[in-house]
This record gives sequence, C-alpha cells and structure tokens, in this order.
Amino acid sequence: MKISLITVTYNSAKTLEATIKSVRDQKFEDLEYIIIDGGSDDGTIDIIKENNDIINSWISEPDAGLYDAMNKGIKMSVGEVIGFIHADDILADPDILRIVCQKYSETNFHLLYGDLEYVRADDLNKVVRYWQSGQFKPGQLRRGWMPPHPTVYFSRQLFNRVGLFNLEYRISADYEWLLRALSIPSIRVEYLPRVMVRMRLGGLSNASLRNVIAKSSEDLKALKNNKVGGVRTLILKNASKLGQFVRRN
Repeated sequence: MKISLITVTYNSAKTLEATIKSVRDQKFEDLEYIIIDGGSDDGTIDIIKENNDIINSWISEPDAGLYDAMNKGIKMSVGEVIGFIHADDILADPDILRIVCQKYSETNFHLLYGDLEYVRADDLNKVVRYWQSGQFKPGQLRRGWMPPHPTVYFSRQLFNRVGLFNLEYRISADYEWLLRALSIPSIRVEYLPRVMVRMRLGGLSNASLRNVIAKSSEDLKALKNNKVGGVRTLILKNASKLGQFVRRN
C-alpha cells in the first residue's frame, strides 16, 4: 500500500532538514514523498535538491497560501493513503509510516489519527504541550473535539468524497476539512494511541493576536457552515487546549 506524504515549504531552510531526515529515517519503502514549495529564496531549494534521492516529486512556484499548496500536493499524489508532514514538524519515530500502512492493511477505515507533541522551536526534544486525542465518538465534534491535523492520514476514497481544502479559509481550512470529513455518518475512523508528530511551537494560527482572532472567526464559520455547532462549541474547543499543558505520567 503506497502512502503519499506531502511537505509544504516556504523559506523553510532553518527547519526543513530535520523534517526530511525524519522521513528518510522511516522503516517504510512504499512511500511517495512530495514537496510543494512556494518560491523560496533562502536556501530551501538547495536542501530539497540535496535530498532528491528520497523526494519523488517537487515543485517551486508562487501559490495562494498554505492550503493552496496542500491542494497541489494532493492533486500530484498517487498513493492510496495521504498525509502531511509540515516543514516545521518531524515524524516522531521511524515506525510511524510502517504502522500507518499496517493499520490500513488490517482494517477497512477512511481516516487515521494519533497524538501530537508541541516542542520548543530550538529543541525538538523539549516537550511543551501534549495533545492526546483519544477515541472519536459520535457527538464529540459538537463538544469541541478535533484530532490534530498533522497526525491525520486519510484514504483516497475519503478524499474523493470530501474534496480539497476550502481556500475561503486562510487559517482554518484544515479544521473545516476535518469537520466535513468527520461529519459523514458512515465514516470509519481509527485512533493510533501514540505520538505521531512533533510540532515546533509558532504556527500560522498563533503567529499574532490578529491571527488568533482570525482563527477563532474562521473556526466559528466552519462550525456553522457544517452545521456542527456555534459559539458554545468554539468555547469548548479552545478550553480543551488547557489540558495539553498538563504533564503526562
């Protein structure tokens, strides 16, 4: 079973090497690795070329933002299963893709997700927050639950039904996509109870107070447009993040 893994970059020279190394270290061979670059001029392209032996396809051209680039990657991909590893993130250990493939081969489901660790930008071993997803249950979306998007792998069958990321959402298109997908009554979901991704702190949605406000506004729009909830759901969603700062046993 082929997995298509997509990395989106733009002036990511400081972090991309670690991301690619985490892909190179995977104990999995049937991988299609795609990089979509937005026209970097900081050395990112040099890093891509230096690792061309494990990159199946890459392009570098202007885009309309993160989600436009992610859509390009999906359109280029051919794998039965699709996932993303962003240029600020790393796969948590060398067995991640092997286990994802094993789970998809054993069980007939549409979407798999796991847990995520937030780490310091200057120390990938320093965990600051831990997002333990837990099992998906009907009705959880209305209570603000959502799996961490960087850990999500979805089948091409599900993508063909749900479609691309909606570019009307500049910051929350991943959240809106997951609302669309997880609202399908017949969707089959698998939870992998292990850390799948380590994410550096400092993403787009938290880059400034303006972005935090814009993120909440877009989240609310996504909830309403998908008839999942409203202000109460948004409050519960944001409040659930507080538990991520509690140290694991």
